[in-house]
Amino acid sequence: MDWEKSSPRLIAAFDALVPPPPVERRKMFGYPCAFANGQLFMGLWQEELMLRLPEAERSALQRLGAKPFEPMPGRPMREYVSVPAGLIYDAVRCKPWVDKSLSYVRSLPPKTTNRKKAANTRVKPAAAKAATKAAASAKPAKLKRVKHAKLAGKSAKTVARGAGNSK
Repeated sequence: MDWEKSSPRLIAAFDALVPPPPVERRKMFGYPCAFANGQLFMGLWQEELMLRLPEAERSALQRLGAKPFEPMPGRPMREYVSVPAGLIYDAVRCKPWVDKSLSYVRSLPPKTTNRKKAANTRVKPAAAKAATKAAASAKPAKLKRVKHAKLAGKSAKTVARGAGNSK
């Protein structure tokens, strides 16, 4: 599936609408997006501007021509709507919707990043840490030389003690 890049005009409209910090600007799937408390609240996708809104606000915006945001046909993203094209380029009319989206996301609990989640899942109890450390410091099996070239069909190479495998 080929995705087209957002036009410079749409990116400029997005830039004009994004609130100042502490809103964080990042790219998602190569498109500019805006986050608050780790939550995506607005972004571009191809030639669409999407906003995350509560149910009442989504319904109100849909009456103005918005549609559910579907990056793939039949797979809508819950709570997101695509802003009508006529509204995107009218900053005076679009800015209140961006503000509603930001307010909604700020009312949600902060989202932890994957790095924080990964770090929390790697915490091991002290006993497991000690066992892992002991296993890591254990010496490898000692090797010995086979003295006779034809011992059990093996060549005169180094073999692991007790294993009988040639190396």
